[in-house]
Amino acid sequence: MTLKSEFLLPDMKSKGLIAQVSNEQQLQEHLSSGQRAVYCGFDPTADSLHIGNLVPLLALRRFQLYGHTPILLVGGATGMIGDPGGKSSERELKPVEQVRQFVDKIKVQASGFLDFECKDNAAVVVDNAEWTNGLNVIEYLRDVGKHFSVNAMVQKETVRRRLQDDSLGISYTEFSYMILQSFDFVVLYRQYHCTIQIGGSDQWGNITSGIDLIRRMESGHAHALTYPLITKADGSKFGKSADGAVWLDPEKTSPYKFYQFWLNSADADVLQFLRTFTFLDQEELVAIDHAHLEEPGKRLAQHKLACEVTRLVHGEEGLDGAQRITRAIFTNDLDRLSEDDFEQLAQDGLPCTHLAEAVISLLDCLVKSGLAVTPKGQATRGQARKLIQSNAVSVNGVKQSDEHCQLDRSGALFSRYHLVQKGKKNHHLIVLSGSG
Repeated sequence: MTLKSEFLLPDMKSKGLIAQVSNEQQLQEHLSSGQRAVYCGFDPTADSLHIGNLVPLLALRRFQLYGHTPILLVGGATGMIGDPGGKSSERELKPVEQVRQFVDKIKVQASGFLDFECKDNAAVVVDNAEWTNGLNVIEYLRDVGKHFSVNAMVQKETVRRRLQDDSLGISYTEFSYMILQSFDFVVLYRQYHCTIQIGGSDQWGNITSGIDLIRRMESGHAHALTYPLITKADGSKFGKSADGAVWLDPEKTSPYKFYQFWLNSADADVLQFLRTFTFLDQEELVAIDHAHLEEPGKRLAQHKLACEVTRLVHGEEGLDGAQRITRAIFTNDLDRLSEDDFEQLAQDGLPCTHLAEAVISLLDCLVKSGLAVTPKGQATRGQARKLIQSNAVSVNGVKQSDEHCQLDRSGALFSRYHLVQKGKKNHHLIVLSGSG
């Protein structure tokens, strides 16, 4: 069902999804008076998008739900240079072939969030290498570069920040990024009559430069909208887990680990995350707000957030698996788990030790895993023995009181896995890699 376009901006504002608008009244009238094309760019800096990229992806999806045509631009050309925005140093330039591989993977991945089959406003994916690689230097300087004032460019926040520190500076390569991004807007204006560009608030200068270039080269009028950059209430960087970035690719971040990231959202963050990363309506959001504020200990908001975002990214199957693993570990009911579930846990779901041996003593296992750590921070067999004697150790869901216990393939789950638990919350997965 297509929603009424005049409610798009008010809905986004009510959810805190708008940072800046070139002219709110004009954009409101523009969106309300017909179907529009809106684009957002994604530079291929890795072989997968991460959860920070969900913000623009879902913003494009919101526009599509309200009847407009989303254009997802993958920066096969701009990705070769790197946006200086948000960087304190020159970006490491990737080899051409690697960037092309990243582009292909991101195209496939991003397409899962938009509707490419609908009749009236099907999404479009483009690669700016298609029109940028054909430009020659003279044509680029004469037809595009002449419209840019260096004085104005150095006043843009992303450039000015780098120039203020003499030890950093900015190369001509990154300095020219603004021109390339602006030219992208012109090309999309010509080919798709795209009149709206969206991006993070740190992209404001680049986007408004594109609006100005459309005016100069095409005598046209375009619009800019940016969304707030996501930050955590405690000041830590959003999108990072203890082990690094949280990726959308299940081979890089398993659905279970992905689900756990959202489940562990802080109380101070979760209500805004629900507005940013889900499509829940305002009535349901308000109800969740009240329930969360009344009984934060139940973590109802966190569970709803984890369910909604995991389903969105990994589908019902991925969500079912993540929830099944979570319940099984929490209740020690490991019979619920499949071999694929254990593969997720071994990938990144739990602290994990891979052993070449086919047999290991439980004492050595507790030492190698770090579970048998003394108050002084050393893992010892003596501490391991104390844990076993105090009935604090479980193996594969069963309390183990025999300090001479051996972990081998015969007792392993799926002939490979031993889930060792200390107390209620400390789990460690042992993966036997040796031959039987």
